[in-house]
This record gives sequence, C-alpha cells and structure tokens, in this order.
Amino acid sequence: MYAQGYYAYDSKKAGGVTRSHLRFGSEPIHKTYYINNADFISVSLDSYMFKYDLANNLKKGGTFLLNTSFDKDEIVKHMPNRLKKELADKDAKFFIIDANKIAGEIGMGRRTNTILQSAFFALNPQILPYDVAVDLMKKAAKKSYGKKGDEIVQLNYKAIDMGKDGLVEVAVDKDWSNLPVSELRTPTGDAYWDEYAARINGLEGYIMPVSSFTKHGVLDGTMQNNAAFKEKRTIAVKVPEWDPENCIQCGFCSFVCPHATIRTFALTPEEVEKAPMEFETLPLMGKPGTDLRFRVQVSPSNCVGCGLCVSECPGKKGNKALKMVDVNSQLALDPLADYLFKETEYKTDLFPKSTIKGSQFQMPYFEVPGSCPGCGETPYYRLASQLFGKDMQISNATGCSSIYCGANPSTPFVKDKDGNGTAWANSLFEDNAEFGYGMALANNLNKAKVLRTMENNLDKVAPELKEKMEAYIAAGNDRDKQRELAPEIKALVAAADYDEDVKALAEADLVDKSNWIVGGDGWAYDIGYGGVDHVLANNVNVNILVLDTEVYSNTGGQASKSTPRSSVAKFAAGGKTTAKKDLGQIAMTYGHVYVASVCMGADKNQTLKAFREAEAYDGPSLIIAYAPCAEHGIKGGLGNHQQVQRDAVECGYVDLYRYNPDNKEQPLTVDSKKEPDYSKMEAFMLKEARYAQLAKLKGKEEADKMFANAVEDAKRRRARLLAIEKEGL
Repeated sequence: MYAQGYYAYDSKKAGGVTRSHLRFGSEPIHKTYYINNADFISVSLDSYMFKYDLANNLKKGGTFLLNTSFDKDEIVKHMPNRLKKELADKDAKFFIIDANKIAGEIGMGRRTNTILQSAFFALNPQILPYDVAVDLMKKAAKKSYGKKGDEIVQLNYKAIDMGKDGLVEVAVDKDWSNLPVSELRTPTGDAYWDEYAARINGLEGYIMPVSSFTKHGVLDGTMQNNAAFKEKRTIAVKVPEWDPENCIQCGFCSFVCPHATIRTFALTPEEVEKAPMEFETLPLMGKPGTDLRFRVQVSPSNCVGCGLCVSECPGKKGNKALKMVDVNSQLALDPLADYLFKETEYKTDLFPKSTIKGSQFQMPYFEVPGSCPGCGETPYYRLASQLFGKDMQISNATGCSSIYCGANPSTPFVKDKDGNGTAWANSLFEDNAEFGYGMALANNLNKAKVLRTMENNLDKVAPELKEKMEAYIAAGNDRDKQRELAPEIKALVAAADYDEDVKALAEADLVDKSNWIVGGDGWAYDIGYGGVDHVLANNVNVNILVLDTEVYSNTGGQASKSTPRSSVAKFAAGGKTTAKKDLGQIAMTYGHVYVASVCMGADKNQTLKAFREAEAYDGPSLIIAYAPCAEHGIKGGLGNHQQVQRDAVECGYVDLYRYNPDNKEQPLTVDSKKEPDYSKMEAFMLKEARYAQLAKLKGKEEADKMFANAVEDAKRRRARLLAIEKEGL
C-alpha cells in the first residue's frame, strides 16, 4: 500500500482547533512523531487560513482540501498570500468543498466529518479504491450508529455518497510564488498574548522556549484575565444577524447564550458617535425621556454558531429579530463588537437585576469559554457571573467546567475597568467541596479580623473615620455598601498615623466575597458527594452549583448516580437499572440548606430568582441546574437545548422547586406546574440517543418496561415534593 501522511485541522469543540496526524502503509506503522511532509492536508474551517501556517507541512505535489462556503472564484480573493505562495511553491493540487452546506441539506446539522472523510478517500485512491472505501465506510457507519437508529445510519450513508460530488478543484496559479508574505500574526503589544498565548493557540507549543513560560508567571497555573475574548477563534459557520425592526428588547438572546458572545447594550449618544463605524440602534424601551439607544450585537469571530439565540428570540408578530447568516458576511462587524463589548459602559441600574432584561445589562464576568457549541452548562455559569461575578470566588471541580474555564492559555473570566473580577481555581473531584469550604472559612476569618479591628479602635480614630467604620459595621453583608465605604476608609486610614492594626485596614479587602463551589454531577453525586454533604451539614455561607448533565460528560459519558433509570451510558451499557439519586431532597432534610432545582429553558424567571435567593441566603445553598449535553445525543443538536429543557419540565422529567428555610410558613415551593403530562415522558426521552438506543440493546418489550419504571420514578419524586410542600419535612 502507498505510504501516506494525512494531516487534518479540525474543530471539535468551541475551545479551538485539533490537529490530527494519520499514516497509511502496507506494514504496521509505529511512529509517534508528527507528520511534517504530508501527502494530503484537510482543513475543516476556512477561518484557519488566517491563523495557522496550513500548508507548511505539505509535500511537493501534495493535495490540499479546504472546507469553505466560498466558490472557487471567491476563495482565491479571500486566501492570504502565505497560503497561495506555499501552494504554488509546492505545485499542490487544491480542492474546496462546502461540507457545511451538504450537511445542512441532508439534515446532519453541523456534522461534517463523514462528508470530509468521503472526500478524503475520493482524493486519495492510492490508499483504497473509492468504491471499496465507500463500502467500508458504510459498514463502519452501520456498526457505529446502528444502535442509535436507522435514521442516523441513513444520514451517514447520504453523507458518504455526497462527499465526492461536493469536491471542486481550484487552479493553483504559478504566479502566486511571487506574492509578498507578511507575518502570520500582527503583534498586539501585550507580551503575555504575543509571546505566550498566541503562540500556544497557533500550535507552536513544542517549539516555544522555556523562557516563554517562566517570563509570564504561568508555571503555577495562573492565566491572564480577559484573554479568551482576544482569541477570536472564528469556528462558526453561521452567526446571528440582528434585525432591529422585529426586536422587542427582551434580552432572551443574551440570557441563553452559552458563550456571552451576543449581548444587549444601552448606549449614550456619545458612545454611538465614538463607534468605529455607523450602525443601527433603537430607542431604549421602558425608559421614557432617556436618550439612550438600544443595540443587540454579536461578536462574529467569537460566536460559535450554536443558534440558541435565534431559537429563543420571540420576535415581533411571528417575525424573529435574529437569523443565522454566513459568518463571512458578518466579520466586518468585529471592530464594532470589540468596541461595544470592551469600551462602552454597562448601564447596570437601568432595570431591576431581578428581571431577565435587567440581568442582561449587567457585565458578564465569564465570556467565550471553550465549551461545546450550545452547551447546557455555561448559560448558568454566565448568568451567575452577571449577578455576582464582581465578587465571586469559585472552587471548581475537575470536569467539563474545569476544562472550558481553565484550558491553557486562556480563561473565560474577566476583570472590569476597576480591576474587579472573579477569582477561580480548580480542585480535584474528591476534595473540591472541601477546598471551596476552606476558601469560605478563610474569607470569614479575614472579615472577622476587619470587624474586630474596627470595633476595638472606634474610640482611637478621628471622628470622620469612626463614622465610616460604624457605617461599615452596620452594613453587615451588604457588599454594595461595603464597596462604597471601602475606598473612603482606606483613604482616611492612609492619611493619618495610626497603630499597626488600624494601618492594616488600608491593605485589607473590605468587600465580602460571594463564595461558590461549582462542578458537575459526577463530582456532586458521586466522587465528591462526601465533601458536598460535609459543606451542607455545616452552617457556612457558601453556594454550591451543580451543573447536572446526568452523566460524566468530560470523561466520555460514564453513568453517574445522577443518571436516570433506562439511560444508556458507559458502565450502564444495557440501560441504567436504578433510579436517579435525589440530591435536592437529601439536602432538604437538613432543614437549614437553601435548595433549588432549575431548568433555564423551562422557566427563565425561576432560574434567575433561584440564583438570587441562593446567594442572598445566609447559609449553605445548593442549586441543581439541569444541563443538556452533547453526550445526550439530542435530536437536532444542542441548538435546541432550551426547548429540550421546556419539554423536560412539561413531561415531569425535571421538577422545578425552591426550598428556602427563611420561609418558616412554607419553605418548599414547587414551581413547575402541579401535574406534568407523564404520558409525554417516553417520547421526550426517545428524542435523545442515550434512550433511543435502549430498544436496540434490550428489545422493545424490555425497553418499554424500563421506560415505564423511569416514569414511576419521576412520579414518586414529585409526590414526595408535593408532600413536603404541603406538610413540611
């Protein structure tokens, strides 16, 4: 067999590019090094032309394939000189394919891998005759997807058949060899970015000197705030475009965005005037007499194209204010997005933070995480950051959330112009709750020292400082008041000659922290449950957020104790045979723990209310947030996940409730409607591959029994909730 190197740039998740190296030969190949003289290079996104030196490792006479929405004339106009010159110098064969269009037309959504694989074999018949390759690919598709239903298999068959037909050859002009070539990246002046982050993102990690790491202080795992937005990954094929004529200014688009890449803005005339280009705005609704202008803006190069904002846009009279369009038609708006996102002021006091609209005029301290497009977890994380991010201190368990929050070299957490921001650290499955508990205790100790210093020195300081100290003591846990008084106290302390203990107030952190412990269900229900229980059993003011995907998402879809009965997962290959652990009701038995079950798509206001109540509660709180995941295999993809959440509550799969010990008369409030339609639950579950494949594995009769048992589990869980609501624990 012809020995060949195959080199592919592909985008698997929102975090960025993956680069695969494959070899083919007549003998077993035991090579661990990368390919640097490839016969064939495939690139899944045309935006990579401007980020990576794509053809550098292509051999003389090799073949280059680019997935793009441009036709063969347009692509030549858009290609950078670097790529043109390398293709000409190497006498390469150049092909393009619009795999995204093909996938959309046949109903595969964003899934282009099978189409590109078929195109690969069509362009490389020396490896396998194409008809043989097609036959083998179809057999592999049948084996891989047969358990998920014949419909999925047939879609893959169509993709395989259409891969070859979509190929278009582009002539490589020999004159391209004479084109001038500029540097791949333009320096920004930010040393951390230019010398460290950009080089890692450019896949240059193996050739970077050790000094790049030591110089920028990253050996301890520290990362620079505000870096994720700068990455401009440009991995979306389509992004939303705003139509102001149909906008009702509800804020839903921003509220559901998993990546904080579409936002609502209230702009002063001066801010509109200073923008780098002209743009459309509307008068701000709900504030008569103001001259503020309203705008919905997406960051095209940071958007991942999941389409949730479009799905959730109510529009006006049946016409949506957002539609998905080719990303290349919107990239010219990047400078406007940069300006609005980073240089204008967030008008945080326009509307109550307790409303969806008001919450979305708050700055997100969490943006552009490396999660899957349409992730069900990150909208909760982003919302928490908008409500409390200025003061949040987070201990995050290992899992998906630790990856999309802490993948070197960037973090989605940001600082505002005043230097306020979220403090975040990752800990292990088994000790994350204890780690976060220790952080909370340390904060309490620091606060106690501050209060003791003030109380012991009230009669030893100047009258003006005494007045401010008394006001600080009286403020209790009011962080807004603390933030107002802190600079005044520090200035008065620094302006006079006081004892050492009073002088220490000038350097102390006088604003309380919002303590959060975050992780997935694998952590909270399984490996870290002992720590979670320990935190809940104590009466310390700390908030626990469980991002419940009902499966170990990050490690490949293993069953957890949150996995419901009949769900197929690793270590539950025949469908889980026991019920989902009811973490919320277990926590309620303590009597002093605030507990909430939320499902954003089902009730946005209830989600917002639960987050605010949990943080305001002076004691331990637990929020269980149902989060649809790629591991679920949702029909239609994660772009539908808010509708999935609505369906989950409607059929009784998820119950919404809030248990607040401060409400002595009736601590538990069941927020989802009193009687779900349980007859719809099986149909709901069958829209997800993790349930749909059960009949293939166990037979229809046995699967029906397991589904019926799952429905009974839901009914029993709700009956217990209603009993608690009515009679108390």
